[in-house]
Amino acid sequence: MAAKNKFMNAMKMPAIADIFSSEAERQQMSGDLVTEVPLSELHPFVNHPFEVRDGEDMQKLVDSIKENGVLTNLTVRPRAEGGYEIISGHRRFHAAQLAGLDKIKVQVRDVDDDQAIIDMVDANIQREHISPMEKARAYAMRLEAVKHQGRRTDLTSDQLGPKLTAAEKVAAGVQDTQTQVKRYIRLNSLVPDLQKKVDSGNLKFNPAVELSYLTPDEQQSFLDYAEAQDCTPSLSQAQKLKAASKDGTLTLDKLEEIMSAQKPSVAPREPVLNINVSKVAQYFPTGCTKQQMENRILKILESYFRQMAHEQAHEEER
Repeated sequence: MAAKNKFMNAMKMPAIADIFSSEAERQQMSGDLVTEVPLSELHPFVNHPFEVRDGEDMQKLVDSIKENGVLTNLTVRPRAEGGYEIISGHRRFHAAQLAGLDKIKVQVRDVDDDQAIIDMVDANIQREHISPMEKARAYAMRLEAVKHQGRRTDLTSDQLGPKLTAAEKVAAGVQDTQTQVKRYIRLNSLVPDLQKKVDSGNLKFNPAVELSYLTPDEQQSFLDYAEAQDCTPSLSQAQKLKAASKDGTLTLDKLEEIMSAQKPSVAPREPVLNINVSKVAQYFPTGCTKQQMENRILKILESYFRQMAHEQAHEEER
């Protein structure tokens, strides 16, 4: 009887629902549903931090799509309002529109808001051309999503090994370190006009991070001064502004004092030629000092170049 039961279990038939479920339904359950949808049903990710730029690279993508189609499927998720929200593939979506396509293949994933944000950032953060503020906003969004997930999984995370900080999780898989991730996120504390200066390159990254610790009013005062004087802060000046803000002493006079201070002028050092004495000692009498060697070498060189000038003048007379 036991042998018979074992045989029957091995021959157990699949459930009726499994037999009659469609391939699309099985794909959807596994998160791998690939289907073709009208472009009109696709919508950009809410608060998408990465800009889709027109230009030479976009035109190359459009030409490629016209010739070969969209080679990599977009990743999307269903929207409660209908249609789909794009998780990755915003550039391909825009290029497909420019190429005149009506439909496009997508991979449909059923993920919550936090995982969608993480997937969206991971899919875009390695782009070749990303501005500092795009990265700053993306890291901030990913950090919040990771924190939300952490609140749901902290009860079991000890079983998986040491806990990681949210910033460490954000840094995992990207080129920037945990410290650098935090510094990028600080840029979100800049007033909008200073953020624009960061992206334009008129305000360098490290000074911008220091300025982010100023209050919005102090940042605006700095911006007014910098535009009036057509100047940008050095890292040292930005650090002094931050320190004054922390002490509560960053008045307009203090700001001007810090920004108008000139670095002390230092005369450029003359290049120095060092020759080991042991390499030239054989050419000098025993007991000759280093200074005597130097003087004699200079006289020899002077005599040599006088002779060369004389020979050159003699050649020109012929």
